[in-house]
Amino acid sequence: MTEIENLKPREKGIDLVFKVVSKGEPREVTSKLDGSTHKVSDVLVGDTTGTVILTLWDDKIDAVEEGKSYKLENGYTSLFKSSLRLNVGRYGKLEDSDEDFEVNTGNNVSEKEFGYGFNRYSKRY
Repeated sequence: MTEIENLKPREKGIDLVFKVVSKGEPREVTSKLDGSTHKVSDVLVGDTTGTVILTLWDDKIDAVEEGKSYKLENGYTSLFKSSLRLNVGRYGKLEDSDEDFEVNTGNNVSEKEFGYGFNRYSKRY
């Protein structure tokens, strides 16, 4: 099981348990591929080691509630404007969890800047 403080850009196969701290208002975006419209929401999630922004799309937005815990299987991380993001993705699975814990809100890993060496084409860390 991964802990949030250990997340790095472009990791795959992430399994972790988190609690939803807050949900941002969904916004509409248009796909550059086919022009279709989608809803996207930034959700702040955390565990005992820190917090990270989880990006949820369309019907997955309504699948989580503030204050509840969830288990993510086979998630991945990405960078959006040099900020670390956690994603469920096409092959990930999100389900309810009974685990209860205090979230460490003092360590938001999405606030760390990943600049040079972390662009979408490089493999350098």
